[in-house]
Amino acid sequence: MAHDHHEPHPQHGPGHEHGHGHGHGHADMDWAEMAPLLEAQAELYTPLYRQAMTWLAREVTDPGLVVDVGSGPGVVSCLFADAFPGARVVAVDGAAPLLERARDRAARQGAADRFGTLAGDLPGVLDELDYPADLMWASQSLHHLGDQRAAVAALAGHLAPGGTLAVLEGGLPARFLPRDIGIGRPGLQARMHAVEEDAFAEMRANTPGFVAETEDWPAMLTAAGLKHTGTRSFLLDLPAPLTDEARAYVTTSLSRLRDRIGDGLDATDRATLDRLLDPADEAGAHRRQDVFVLVAHTVYTAVRPA
Repeated sequence: MAHDHHEPHPQHGPGHEHGHGHGHGHADMDWAEMAPLLEAQAELYTPLYRQAMTWLAREVTDPGLVVDVGSGPGVVSCLFADAFPGARVVAVDGAAPLLERARDRAARQGAADRFGTLAGDLPGVLDELDYPADLMWASQSLHHLGDQRAAVAALAGHLAPGGTLAVLEGGLPARFLPRDIGIGRPGLQARMHAVEEDAFAEMRANTPGFVAETEDWPAMLTAAGLKHTGTRSFLLDLPAPLTDEARAYVTTSLSRLRDRIGDGLDATDRATLDRLLDPADEAGAHRRQDVFVLVAHTVYTAVRPA
């Protein structure tokens, strides 16, 4: 699951639900504490995921098995169960406590009879699948595996003939603030994104088994023996004024960014960020009316030849 036992890429935003399963950092994570935050973000992003699933349904019309690779607590897995009511859905993740929450969610939504989970490190745990997948969804999980090209090939090997692999990676960084927020120097969030890019590069370089790879996902899909069939980006646009849920996501995201990359900002930007995080400050993100959420995620699809 992305972004909590490893650092998030600025292009998918702090705390995004997916990406567990790579097998480093689980021991020091408090999943009971993190799970509600991960679920809240995935629920906020539901309109974006539904757009992507509508697009996927045009290519994958009646899948028998859908596998969510790096599922986290299963919010998106359950969206797949809803989008494909004839399919069995398997959520795969490295954090077993999150998969327990996924099973509970599936039960609440009446999908328990066709919902399963697999706990273990990616991509090896996929060997435990009972049969090949007709649709495999990997949302921001592959970049947490050292050898991304080998990981794509491993996932491709678990597709049924004619099956589709959908990889969500990259897009545009999440934005929450206008360029000039009236305090500090204009352009704060752009500078924060630059620091996040460096943090992401460091995370990649320190991933066990790291292999440098040009992030050309269609080329990696093709190298795995698949036929690249489409690329499309999906937008989450939550304009100001935000709901309480969306504002809570923004303030939590900014707080975690402060903890993670604050040392990479100059003193002026740190002070500005501290003001943004002060609930008592009229200029803070808890109170200001110009806070929004705008982000784009890109999905690449490829089919295993029949």
